[in-house]
Amino acid sequence: MRGLDEVLNGGLPSGRATLVAGGPGCGKSLLALEILVRGYEEFGEPGVVLTFEETEQELRDDARSLGFDLARLEAEGGLAMDYIEVERDRIEQTGEFDLEALFIRLQLAIDSIGAKRVVLDTIEVLFAALDDTAVLRSELRRLFRWLKERHVVAIITAERGDGGLTRHGLEEYVSDCVILLDHRVTDQLATRRLRIVKYRGSVHGTGEFPFLIDDTGFSVLPITSLDLDHPASDDPVPSGVAGLDAMLDLGGYYRGSTVMVSGAAGTGKSILAAHFAAACCARGECTVLLAFEESPAQIVRNLRSVGLDLARYLADGTLRIHAGRPSQVGLESHLLRLYKLVDEFEPRNVVIDPITDFHGQGTTLDVKAMLMRMVDLLKRRNITGLFTSITPATGAEDPIVSSLIDCWIQLRNVELRGERNRSIHVVKSRGMGHSNQVREFLIDDAGIRLLDVALGPEGVLIGRDRPKAGET
Repeated sequence: MRGLDEVLNGGLPSGRATLVAGGPGCGKSLLALEILVRGYEEFGEPGVVLTFEETEQELRDDARSLGFDLARLEAEGGLAMDYIEVERDRIEQTGEFDLEALFIRLQLAIDSIGAKRVVLDTIEVLFAALDDTAVLRSELRRLFRWLKERHVVAIITAERGDGGLTRHGLEEYVSDCVILLDHRVTDQLATRRLRIVKYRGSVHGTGEFPFLIDDTGFSVLPITSLDLDHPASDDPVPSGVAGLDAMLDLGGYYRGSTVMVSGAAGTGKSILAAHFAAACCARGECTVLLAFEESPAQIVRNLRSVGLDLARYLADGTLRIHAGRPSQVGLESHLLRLYKLVDEFEPRNVVIDPITDFHGQGTTLDVKAMLMRMVDLLKRRNITGLFTSITPATGAEDPIVSSLIDCWIQLRNVELRGERNRSIHVVKSRGMGHSNQVREFLIDDAGIRLLDVALGPEGVLIGRDRPKAGET
């Protein structure tokens, strides 16, 4: 499953029991179902679902929302489902509580398809009529021991308790692996988190990891690599602006590096980013543009005014534009979108315009974690990433963002003698020399054009007449 095996350092414990605990609506049953489906479709391991809350048809309907056809798996012999109705008000306890009938029923289901994986959903319903804690503990141990003796991968779901991980407070102690799911709402945005509480005999991720549920199933967002072992290319990637390339000794950015173009509103950040995307597409390199302030149609229309025709690259499939309001979904959804685009489209370049729109969608720590994951993903895939960033009114750049960047291009507005001019300079470029000049540039129907250096008193850019078409 996407990301979960990475967090678990390989996968679930073989031949042992895993407890999936969480509150209502966090996805316990869906996670358990997907583990069964993936086990059969990817490893040929049949599975059994024993449910105490939902009928077989209800489970089929639930799984369909994830794109899984449980009926097909049943027909192929890859899945067996059994529903046991347990109504506390209809049960009168006489004599000792005994699970033998359950074991017989479960053994028949396992033998019918040669199951390697078993799901019990949800465990506290099975013991709803049992009030004796000592007997409950004994029967729980007996159930887990029975599953372990069958050498099956068992996944047991349980509701979150008030004072513990589960309602009975016992299941987590007899489980070999405990996965805790959490569904919280912060600043009116719902987010889901996963945490590995324990995993006997294995090293595992110990923090909280965001996850999403969509029409393709569960996606646990992979952790950022602890080792900086991504590749480092020596190949140049032109910026799409000849004057800017001349300011970089390599004649462009390093392939697989991360570039940030920052500046105040109206300095030309998006246009410079679009020049990069257009130049990449012109070379036949697949490129993704994630935009958060304009629709694709508006982007294409506006860029025609500066001589860029992105419509042709959209038509030939080398460019994909995905636009949306960052406030519509949480940070995890934006990160997952990038992961999916990289997996499906396999781009050589990614442009995100602007990354500062993420700052209102979470805490500083959340945003930093997401950007680190983005940068880590792009670097591991040797994808060149270009981000735009809006400079705040204070003029100070975010040190968290800038520290992740390999090449930093800064744009500014300079007002002098009744006119506004734009300037560009390279703040840093790791691994290559670069110009220390502050260059004035123009934006017209021919795109971005850098002018010769023209400084007035105290190093301030002085105004100049607008060059005629064709002049540099």
